[in-house]
Amino acid sequence: MAMSDFSAPQVAIAGEALIDLIARPDGAFEPCLGGAVYNLSRAISRQGVSTTYLNPLASDRFGRALAAQIQADGVRLAHPQPVAQATSLAVVSVNEQGHPDYAFYREGVADRQVSAAGLTADCAALPGLQCVCTGGLALDARDAAVYLPWLIAQRAAGHAVAVDANLRPSVMPDLAAYRAHVLQVLAQADLVKVSDEDLAHLDLPGATPLLQAESLMQRLNTAWLALTLGAEGAWLLARDGRRWFAREGAALDVVDTVGAGDSFFAGLLNSLLRHGPGWAQASAWGDEAAAQALQHALACASLCVQQRGCVPPSWQQAQAWALAHPALTAPR
Repeated sequence: MAMSDFSAPQVAIAGEALIDLIARPDGAFEPCLGGAVYNLSRAISRQGVSTTYLNPLASDRFGRALAAQIQADGVRLAHPQPVAQATSLAVVSVNEQGHPDYAFYREGVADRQVSAAGLTADCAALPGLQCVCTGGLALDARDAAVYLPWLIAQRAAGHAVAVDANLRPSVMPDLAAYRAHVLQVLAQADLVKVSDEDLAHLDLPGATPLLQAESLMQRLNTAWLALTLGAEGAWLLARDGRRWFAREGAALDVVDTVGAGDSFFAGLLNSLLRHGPGWAQASAWGDEAAAQALQHALACASLCVQQRGCVPPSWQQAQAWALAHPALTAPR
């Protein structure tokens, strides 16, 4: 079902699209459409934002399935013609708490057939573009020549930048280079999302995730920084020093957490974009509007974790959940 007005794209997204091979209790693996950036594209579009996905997809069976689903969710493909390279794979094991652990197979794959110049040209062809997004495996230092110059060019063109860190240190061969590159990318962003686990991997000072997030914000020029804490809720930090917190009032029936962060980020970005072109100016926001944006993002994540795999909610579904399950605004 189409959900976007393709004549006026608003958001362009670049990064990985892959198949998650999720381990089942019987030892078999269930293939699921995934990739943090692919999930983010679907989640943003399902929130009602006109969305373009910039990376190519494969002509193999998995690539065709990825293309069919993302288009069914209303996302426009900048490159609808498939490429010959194979689809990326991720082997996913989920622990007793529902948290996934990943191993990736991504050499010579379809979604990595991109260049900074190509991404920049694709964005220049979108006259209504307001914001570009990336994160996840696009923050691999081995792809530094692709995504960082593209983001710098987008800032120079006057487009907002949103980055979901979503770090994967276990599959990065040089952790020091990875951390340094991640910080370079985050420095281009108007909106950054990190989890408590991301902050631990970045080795930032601070005795708590919130203090680490504040330390990170001091190093960046970002207008907004969102910190997710899993079942413990989330913080939204603004450049002007204000802070908001939200968490669910009751425990959720968590199936798994695949796609939860992507759904959260999509809900937050949608709320910010709905504020208008000046959304990156924190001073233009009242406390209630910022708190509602955070609570909407929380509702998106809460709905996602109650289903298997990444099933992002629509704007209306998240609004209904937030209304029926008012968030608590103080941490435990």
